[in-house]
Amino acid sequence: MKRIIVPIFMSLVLLLMPVLAEAHPGRTDANGGHYCRTNCAKWGLKNGEYHYHNGGSSNSKPAATAKPAVKPTAKPTAKPTATPAPTLLLPKKQNVGTLQVYFFDVGQGDSSLIRTPNNQYVLIDGGNNDQGKNVVKYLNALGVKTLDALVATHPDADHIGGLDDVLKALDVKSVYAPKVSNTTETYKDFLTAVKNEGRTIKAVTKGVTIPLTGVEAKFLAPIRTYGDNLNDWSAVLKITYKNKSFLFTGDAEKASENDMLADGMSLKADVLKVGHHGSSSSTSKAFIDSVKPQYAVISVGKNNYGHPDSGILTRLKNANTSVLRTDQKGTITAISDGSKITFTSTKGAK
Repeated sequence: MKRIIVPIFMSLVLLLMPVLAEAHPGRTDANGGHYCRTNCAKWGLKNGEYHYHNGGSSNSKPAATAKPAVKPTAKPTAKPTATPAPTLLLPKKQNVGTLQVYFFDVGQGDSSLIRTPNNQYVLIDGGNNDQGKNVVKYLNALGVKTLDALVATHPDADHIGGLDDVLKALDVKSVYAPKVSNTTETYKDFLTAVKNEGRTIKAVTKGVTIPLTGVEAKFLAPIRTYGDNLNDWSAVLKITYKNKSFLFTGDAEKASENDMLADGMSLKADVLKVGHHGSSSSTSKAFIDSVKPQYAVISVGKNNYGHPDSGILTRLKNANTSVLRTDQKGTITAISDGSKITFTSTKGAK
């Protein structure tokens, strides 16, 4: 029996040799594949190409070890770009020998500087608290080191808020204000700054003057007391140089205007600093008719009060008065040789 089995086994081996010769044997690796070594072309492979035997199919590359899914790292949210503060447009210092009035752009507030032909300086108001440093910058740009007079027209914050900064930064010879007080911290800061400067406040009433060389500076109001209405307490100052004049009205409203009209004083002025930022509470028709201004300057900024009032603008237009606004022109400069007045501004000449 053994003799029969051996010949049969050998015959089977001889029959299977062609098949085995066509195969491309090799040990599979951990990925279940191997590299082709024989008869590669028959299997559609290149000699030495890595492949699998998966139901007769082949792969040319080893299976990549799967990597755990990784969530993309979120980029840090960029901080919003801060909006740069607008550049402060500074007025140019004019040549000595003329009367110059600078209506500073202090937003919704008031601040004006008078420079006389003899180089004396009077500051009227200083804008809101946040405008104090800007007013000081304006003064520095104009070369002002000493103020001959500082006028606080009334205790409202948008007029006196920046004056404490001015008092700290410059030498101030005299301070003028109406005899009315307020309980706000802003007003207390103003009083403290005056005290620290070693000055007392000179009370403003009709007829008080500021001593200036070659220029008349006279207060026309307040004429009487006005109780709790701080606006009507406003110090109203008229500046006259030769044949030209300027009228600064603070926030004076119709009660004060009517008192000035009834007093019979001369209100005529070439330039009117419009009362209360162009509010309808000021600048009555009768007042305009008496002042007869050729020019009107409105100190105003972005606000929720409706300033300047459209009715006031129409009233000034009907009076043939040219209107200049700080919210449109920036700081406005009026220059007078006593016979004419010209204007320039930081946002373009008139």
